[in-house]
Amino acid sequence: MLVKTYGSAVYGVEAIAITIEVNVGGGNLGYFIVGLPDNAVKESIQRIESAIKTNQFDMPRTKLVINMAPADIVKKGASFDLPMAVGVLGATNQLDRPEILKDYVIMGELSLDGSIQPIKGALPIAIQARKDGFKGLIVPKANVREAGMVNNLLVYGVNDLKEVVKFLNDESTLKAEVVNTREEFFHNQFQFDLDFSDVKGQENIKRALEIAAAGGHNAILIGPPGAGKTMLAKRLPTILPPLSLQEALETTKIHSVAGKLPENASLISKRPFRSPHHTVSDAALVGGGGIPQPGEISLAHNGVLFLDELPEFKRTVLEVMRQPMEERRVTISRAKVALDFPANFMLIASMNPCPCGFFNHPEKTCTCPPGTVQKYLNKVSGPLLDRIDLHVEVVPVAFAELSKTTKGESSEAIRERVIKAREIQAMRYAASDGVYANAQMSSKQLREICAIDHIGEVLLKKAMEKLNLSARAYDRILKVSRTIADLAGSENIRPEFLAEAIHYRSLDREGWAG
Repeated sequence: MLVKTYGSAVYGVEAIAITIEVNVGGGNLGYFIVGLPDNAVKESIQRIESAIKTNQFDMPRTKLVINMAPADIVKKGASFDLPMAVGVLGATNQLDRPEILKDYVIMGELSLDGSIQPIKGALPIAIQARKDGFKGLIVPKANVREAGMVNNLLVYGVNDLKEVVKFLNDESTLKAEVVNTREEFFHNQFQFDLDFSDVKGQENIKRALEIAAAGGHNAILIGPPGAGKTMLAKRLPTILPPLSLQEALETTKIHSVAGKLPENASLISKRPFRSPHHTVSDAALVGGGGIPQPGEISLAHNGVLFLDELPEFKRTVLEVMRQPMEERRVTISRAKVALDFPANFMLIASMNPCPCGFFNHPEKTCTCPPGTVQKYLNKVSGPLLDRIDLHVEVVPVAFAELSKTTKGESSEAIRERVIKAREIQAMRYAASDGVYANAQMSSKQLREICAIDHIGEVLLKKAMEKLNLSARAYDRILKVSRTIADLAGSENIRPEFLAEAIHYRSLDREGWAG
């Protein structure tokens, strides 16, 4: 007897419907899985046989052929165990209503005792199931809230194979999961464990991060150890504008595909903050693998990627970020597949000014030999620094500031100013596809939007000549000054805005490192 069940394969951040055809009968005993299965899928027949027998069902003693269509796409992972096992039961007349299998997408990894383990990518699978017109989706209990975020689709969470069979035989009281996505999303948006009010002093650094958040600019913090670089960077997501529902869905899909969502997770409501260790590999940072998986830059999509101790990262790892930073997506090509992952993130980096950490320190003496400082800074390439708009020098906090009992300005107050500046930019770039903030404007837009008066031109010319600023700093200064103007609610870029933007180009100054 031939029976069809339906599953789904995840490629990139999208899913593809897979038809699983199970045919029992004819010929000698033998189990065959065809349709480009990988090793994990091939091994599933052992798990399926054990789960079926353990739960007092019958495994066929004749020829069993399982075809996974379309046959030209590689099927990967153990999540096809459950639909194949259900197909076997249907093909051997152990289901009362095999005709209803056409209404459901079924996914899950089987243990030998028939219990069902979690899968990756439940959210894109649910979205594709609804798009393909299926009535419902059956997934492991641990994934039911994740998949239940998709409306107009009945999503059932199951614990074991027996529970699935009872449901398909109409002997179960299993209820579809109902998740109030919007209510949970808006309830959790502003619940942060960290806040800028906890930071003592460092008002100039808070100001720089406010500008970075308002314009979507990349920034690098340079200062001695213990000055507060990491502490400040970790609080950046608390002042960013809240995620929209569309952004939250995109972000959740990426984390779902990567298997990074916690059990019983719902829609991601806060902007992600990713901080990979400096020993990270190229593939772990940008994504990769036989069937490519998203890397850290994609997991930071719509959020912040923080690279602590930037010069300690391998040069090759940093260089592979250059193209994704410009295009806001990464394309990973393999012999059999090429996949796009979104990577629209803010880069925040931190570094010591030298190996010992005390170059330009107001109190401690740098112990590095001559030339070491410049050599240390040269570990970060010019093309990468070219994509970083703000270079911020962080100095240690004085004891008088640390001992103050008064709290600083809260993240909420700063976030309100950032949101107002972003609203101005949203109106400005409404007709520009893919441009949402000042940091993303093109060269043509730069000439139109960042016009400066004669006084501003004289100031910028003198600054570039006197401070020996490089040519690549010119565009960045104009973009940052436009953001400063937006924060001030000004239509024009005034000279004081330019002066502040020039201040944030420390690493472009010749002789900065001695």
